[in-house]
Amino acid sequence: MTLSSPHSLIKDKEGNVVPPLMLYVHVPFCRKKCRYCAFYSKVFDMNDLEIYLQALSREMAFWKKLYGKRPISSVFIGGGTPSLLPEWALPRLIPELRRHFLIQKNAEFTFECNPDSSLDVGYLRNLRSLGVNRLSIGVQTLNNERLRLLGRPHDGQTALAAVSAARRAEFRNISLDLMWGIPGQRLRLWLEELKNVLELAPEHLSCYGLTLEPETPLAEDVQSGKLTLPDEDEQAKMFLYGARLLEERGYLQYEISNFAKIGFQCRHNLGYWQGKDYLGLGPSAVSTIDGKRFEHPADLRAYAKAALAGTLGEHAVSLTMEDRIREMIMLSLRTSSGLDLKRFRKETGRDFFAEHKALLTALRQNDLIRLHPGRVCLTRNGMIVSNVILERLMYPQKDSLSDAAPTTPQKMEPSD
Repeated sequence: MTLSSPHSLIKDKEGNVVPPLMLYVHVPFCRKKCRYCAFYSKVFDMNDLEIYLQALSREMAFWKKLYGKRPISSVFIGGGTPSLLPEWALPRLIPELRRHFLIQKNAEFTFECNPDSSLDVGYLRNLRSLGVNRLSIGVQTLNNERLRLLGRPHDGQTALAAVSAARRAEFRNISLDLMWGIPGQRLRLWLEELKNVLELAPEHLSCYGLTLEPETPLAEDVQSGKLTLPDEDEQAKMFLYGARLLEERGYLQYEISNFAKIGFQCRHNLGYWQGKDYLGLGPSAVSTIDGKRFEHPADLRAYAKAALAGTLGEHAVSLTMEDRIREMIMLSLRTSSGLDLKRFRKETGRDFFAEHKALLTALRQNDLIRLHPGRVCLTRNGMIVSNVILERLMYPQKDSLSDAAPTTPQKMEPSD
């Protein structure tokens, strides 16, 4: 990536340009825990907020001392629910990031919001004045019954009001999170919901299939038979027909779950999928830097103790070549651009096509992949069964393709 200006160029002792990092900040507070969520979070509390802000400041100083004022290409403040932070707390977070890191002038700066805590236009304007240029709003669904089932703290009308508030605050890059495959949801309802959301004209949409995380209340309800997910065919239809609708309305599918108007792809998430280095701040945050990965304690007080002691990152694990190969395959093939075969050979010394020729041939015959000049990409049909395909490519000793073929999704028709 080209740095924004000559002033952004940081060189090491040998005179080599230090590549920029992506920066993620985990805000662990929520109004309440959603019934499907497995991320680390806790109910908002003023005392805990003070502990968090002090620990975060210590962590920033720790990394600045270790790495210097490292250039940052993108910032993503996520959670949890960052929009629960009181307005007075924002100057203790965002300007501190700028004091400890060299955030590039053209950096993408995302702030996650929940609709119920992002209705104040003044608060949103303050975010813009502090340099936030992209909002990600967790809508999930506009249907009140499904919102209650998911345990969301807002209703559909509040979600609409939050988008309106963001526009009045003059945000020009808004992403909305939506969820399909919810119990009680059918294809017709999903497509109607997408059409209603498109009336809001967001620049970006993240459309995720519901994943049942172990030991969450929603997973337990499904396992007990209290709730029933849409069957696999119905979910495949939701993915295929939803993607087709979004494409018809001008949203490019650049990753399995992400769609954007031209020029509005999330640069931060693209960086993850392209294998770029990133630094995570806050409890439970993960970092990958210079071939090493580490994770902070998933507990606020344990994180604060480690930040005070200066022990964050001390248990970093070096990624092996096999780790890096598997991650390159997994992350690249999630994107519409697919796996760059030349890059794969350069970084691994291996010939991807030669190693997987039989499987790739079978996948192509089943319309699950496309072979472009120098690239391998999943088709939309292949994206439906991406987990199976990726596992076979990452662990090639599994050579059966019988359970990798979808149920002829290209022949599916909408149903109620």
